[in-house]
Amino acid sequence: MVRRQTKLTMMKIISMFSVVRGYNIPVVVLAQYLSAIFIFAPEKRALHVLLDANLFVIILASALTIASGYIINNFYDSNKDLINRPQKSKLDRLVSQKTKLNVYFSLNFFVALIAFFVSFRAVLFFSGYIFLIWLYSHKLKRLAIIGNLTAAILAILPFFAILLYYKNFYPEIVAHASFLGILILIREIIKDLENIQGDLANGYQTIPVKYGEKIAHQVVMGLVVSTVIPLFFLIDVYDVGFMDFYFYGAALALIAFALRLPLSQRKQDYLILHLILKFLIVLGVFSIVLINPRVLENARLLLPN
Repeated sequence: MVRRQTKLTMMKIISMFSVVRGYNIPVVVLAQYLSAIFIFAPEKRALHVLLDANLFVIILASALTIASGYIINNFYDSNKDLINRPQKSKLDRLVSQKTKLNVYFSLNFFVALIAFFVSFRAVLFFSGYIFLIWLYSHKLKRLAIIGNLTAAILAILPFFAILLYYKNFYPEIVAHASFLGILILIREIIKDLENIQGDLANGYQTIPVKYGEKIAHQVVMGLVVSTVIPLFFLIDVYDVGFMDFYFYGAALALIAFALRLPLSQRKQDYLILHLILKFLIVLGVFSIVLINPRVLENARLLLPN
């Protein structure tokens, strides 16, 4: 009996981990710290950035807000996921909707509480972030174009929090944010193509549902072409160190992506395209180190004054 209860508890923990997509959150945390060290505060020593208590609170609040966002998104998408992701949905349903909401409100309360340790402005930022995630999950994600744009903005906002904290604004940050934003926007439309059956059955007015797959392909292709602009600035105009190699590789990957897109018609085809974009985004996180590898190589930079 005890063993059975323990097994059930473990399954519920795994279920909640699946709901909050715990495998994604560490990547965001790493991306925020690397961005702070190499992009937003390059003049500071790495150890100073890592030991900054206020930065830790901001990143913790971001991670918990994202987790709560996944929960509320899962709550509203439960019927759609039964069609699009039946196996994951079965695992997610081991935790009741009531429990999900309790965890959601608890996380949001804790986020607002710890944000006070940074500043009242941080409280306002994260309160707005939480509200926008709820609005997106409840209504905006059902709308064509608006839902995709909102999803892309929500994905970038944690980095905007770091920017507001350091108050360092460099032109190359716009190029980095633009390239990342376009990749995320493309991924959102590919996800809509991948999940068209569930969206159609539940009344979601996504681009593929409202305008058709052909138009969705054309929009994606236009976005892929538009990445040329930030790539040009990141490779030829701004100094991004050895991260040039990542952007050259990303350009080649996007060309392969564009060649494969017209041949994609099935869910499995779109899943492959989705994975290509996800790989590019995650690889981009680790490639931030290439901007200035000496920060990690030179022990002197890691020592406090």
